[in-house]
Amino acid sequence: MSGFGDNPFYGGGGYLSQNSPFGSGGSPGGSARRSTSNSLRPVTLRQLVEATQAHSDADWMIGDVEVGQITVVASVISVQPQTTNYTYMLNDGTANMEARQWVDANTDEEHANKEEIKEHTYVRVLGSLKVFGNRRYITATHIKPLKGIDEMFFHYLEVATTSLIFERGPPPRPSEGAHSVTSKPNGSGGPSAYTAQSTNATTTPAQFAHLAPLQRQIINFILAQPKSEEGIHVAAIARHISSITHGDSDANMISQALDALMDQGHVYTTIDDSHFSVSL
Repeated sequence: MSGFGDNPFYGGGGYLSQNSPFGSGGSPGGSARRSTSNSLRPVTLRQLVEATQAHSDADWMIGDVEVGQITVVASVISVQPQTTNYTYMLNDGTANMEARQWVDANTDEEHANKEEIKEHTYVRVLGSLKVFGNRRYITATHIKPLKGIDEMFFHYLEVATTSLIFERGPPPRPSEGAHSVTSKPNGSGGPSAYTAQSTNATTTPAQFAHLAPLQRQIINFILAQPKSEEGIHVAAIARHISSITHGDSDANMISQALDALMDQGHVYTTIDDSHFSVSL
């Protein structure tokens, strides 16, 4: 895909790079959730329309994941220049939404970009979701014309990938392909890379026998996975624990268990703060 390496909205790797929120937090209920809300997430306008907020000061949620900074790719339906801001009506094929950008007379680059943004052109918008008078809109920090149609396709692929990772956990690494069998959406089928294998998941090493049940389950799951320097992603751990406890262990409990295991030196982070391995 041309033009993405120098895209200032991505920093050279997109949302799924190592600097993404998947690598910024330590656990599903702790720092990982906070860093996710401060990270840039590619979304559709429909996801913003359906986002929820517990109260007026709470973070926005897409599904059960906090979202802060967002980026969308959409067509400009109308442009309304005003003294203090520009208002753009956007449509990305999923929904309509306004984006408002405040005028900064001291920024020549932003002024040049506004001159390029016209009706019936495609733009990339970076900003955050706001609401005023029960009307949602995007407060835009950057709006730039698309460099090419490929960027739009790239955006939608990244939206889908990001949403699936939050829903199902990250996919197995290439080195784990031989050990993974993809599960069907309804949960049937063979074991996945994130399902503990019966060969070595049922026996807890003696050094971990004194741990609380939830902590032992986490240890067993990590040990059951194919050995890798990358470790196991926190989303995979949370998904597995939720499945075997039938939802009795929420994200906060799993977060506290991981924090306790780290404090005791039984687990450690690997390639980033979202991947864990066991200290043996």
